[in-house]
Amino acid sequence: MRHLLLLPLDITISPNSDGLPGIGELRKIVGASMTIGLILAVLALIIAAIVWALGSNSSNPHLAGRGKLGVLVALGAAIACGASVTLVNFFWNVGQRV
Repeated sequence: MRHLLLLPLDITISPNSDGLPGIGELRKIVGASMTIGLILAVLALIIAAIVWALGSNSSNPHLAGRGKLGVLVALGAAIACGASVTLVNFFWNVGQRV
């Protein structure tokens, strides 16, 4: 029972932005990756919309359905890329309250 009293009861650990070398470069790489992801999501959205239009105009329901699915996936990818920082911050704050 005595060893329980020796444990620290209040531990506070926060992210350290200058603890490792190369953190600034890593932030630049992550930012560039997010930009590339958003550009690719927009490109996928354009291609899927073209496929959807071609399928609708040629009376091909399979192709039109694939285009619709592609549009939804591209929009989901764009939302995930754009909201990733907000989601990480949200779950970080939730984890700090646990």
